[in-house]
Amino acid sequence: MCAAYSHELPRYGVKVGLTNYAAAYLTGLLLARRVERLSFSTDPTFYRRICFSLFIFFPQLLKKLNLDKLYVGQEEPTGDEYSVEDVEGKPGAFRAHLDVGLSRTTTGAKIFGAMKGAVDGGIDVPHSVTRFPGYDAESKQLNADVHRSHIFGQHVAAYMRKLLDEDEDAYKRQFSRFIKLGITADDVEDMYKKAQAAIRESPEHKPIEKDRSNVVKKRWNLAKMTLGERKEKIAKQKEEFLKTLESGKD
Repeated sequence: MCAAYSHELPRYGVKVGLTNYAAAYLTGLLLARRVERLSFSTDPTFYRRICFSLFIFFPQLLKKLNLDKLYVGQEEPTGDEYSVEDVEGKPGAFRAHLDVGLSRTTTGAKIFGAMKGAVDGGIDVPHSVTRFPGYDAESKQLNADVHRSHIFGQHVAAYMRKLLDEDEDAYKRQFSRFIKLGITADDVEDMYKKAQAAIRESPEHKPIEKDRSNVVKKRWNLAKMTLGERKEKIAKQKEEFLKTLESGKD
């Protein structure tokens, strides 16, 4: 149907940290908001029968299904448990099932960040909170504040502050792109908040236009010869072979 990738996030203001939990959340949110406008059928029960596979990069579903206004999801992420419920008398929420593939399913894994982004974006994904950051296996409860801090990149911001205090040279090496863009630990949460708002406002995919006028094509095999060129090549080979024979007789 469609796809979303973390390398699209710079368009929404996130130009660094495209592989962390917060970026995975944004990617799932981006995918979810795209899919809601696709019309498959006029039958309201049709949507209930759809089963879609959600991977780390979830498609732009809600927009394509024309459900983006009906199922807006959770616009202010709290990190707490949230599930999309069907609206009575309206098409059912788009349901997807998480397919983790070969990804590790440890608590706090980024794939669950993408799933959480998809759920908060309005996709009905059956799940539990046991693999979200902040879940305590002993008390069997989720600390929503810890999960929210990961959604907004506060675990990254805390590490930035810690590294800056302990080893400034290491901080400059590891966060050189942050420094180059003028992003400090205090700016991280606002960066992700603005990205979430921008995604909801305009989730459509916009292909990057590249100038291909100066592209030099490379060949890894020989160009096909014409009939005349093949005959000429054979004639030269014969001539060289005959000369070799004559030199051998001498």
